[in-house]
Amino acid sequence: MASVKQIQVAFDCASPERVGRFWCEVLGYVPPAPPEGFASWDDFTRTLPPEQQDSWFACSDPTGVGPRLYFQRVPEGKVTKNRLHLDVRVGTGLVGAERLATLEAECARLIPLGAKRVRLLPADEENESCLVMQDVEGNEFCLS
Repeated sequence: MASVKQIQVAFDCASPERVGRFWCEVLGYVPPAPPEGFASWDDFTRTLPPEQQDSWFACSDPTGVGPRLYFQRVPEGKVTKNRLHLDVRVGTGLVGAERLATLEAECARLIPLGAKRVRLLPADEENESCLVMQDVEGNEFCLS
């Protein structure tokens, strides 16, 4: 059996570009270059039928290490807790007050981008502290 070489994480959302650009800022990701023959994605999008315009957005890790992210417009809104979420690992290797300070600093950076702080999950016997957040459409993610 062949091993998986790459994965893509897909997000259902109402506004793919808005959500995608938020995650570009969070992770330092970049959108791909526009298709050949087009100066920009806006130029390309204008050639699509109205129902296909702004129906998706994609971005990737410029280093090629992280997975590609794909955002697709869906008609239904988010109603319950995510079954899958991203952990943005900003405090790897840090513990105690140093970890909390790092999580709080990243939280402060993301709030002006449209993120919302939900709650702090304090360290216990098994896990270090993490901050539960929401993106611009209310999808949960953690700063860990």
